[in-house]
Amino acid sequence: MPMATDAGARGLYDRIATRLGSLVSDDVLSLVARASIASIFFLSGRTKVDGLLHVTDGAVQLFEEEYKLPLVDPSVAAHAAAYAEHFFPLLLVLGLFTRFAALALLGMTAVIEIFVYPDAWPTHLSWAGLLLVLIGRGGGALSLDRAIGVR
Repeated sequence: MPMATDAGARGLYDRIATRLGSLVSDDVLSLVARASIASIFFLSGRTKVDGLLHVTDGAVQLFEEEYKLPLVDPSVAAHAAAYAEHFFPLLLVLGLFTRFAALALLGMTAVIEIFVYPDAWPTHLSWAGLLLVLIGRGGGALSLDRAIGVR
C-alpha cells in the first residue's frame, strides 16, 4: 500500500512541477537574473562615483586601504571597478552581449571573493549562480541579443 501512495504523491508533484515550469519560462528566468545581478553591481558602482562617472577620492581610498588588490594601482582599480560596475550591468539590462557581460561580472566576483571579502562566499555564490545562468543560457527572448541574432 505505501507504494501506491508514493506513486500518487510523486504524480501530484510531477503535475505541479510541470505547471510551474510552464508558468516560469527560461526567458522570464533570464530577464529576472539579468535585472537582479545588474542592480547589485550598478548600485555598487554608483557608490564609487559623483555625477555621471567621476570616480571619488573615497573610492580610491577604499582600494588603497580596504580592498588592496595585488599588482594593481588603487587608482586604476577604483576606476576600472567603477566603470565595469556601470557598463556590464547596462549590457545585462539591455540583454546585449549578455554572456560576455555576465562572464566579466563573474570574473569580478571571483576577484572580490579571493582578494577582498573571502568570508562573504555565500553572497558571492548567489551572484555566481545568477551569472552562470546567464553565461549558460544567454539573455533569453526578451533581450537585444535575440533581437539582433546574437547567440
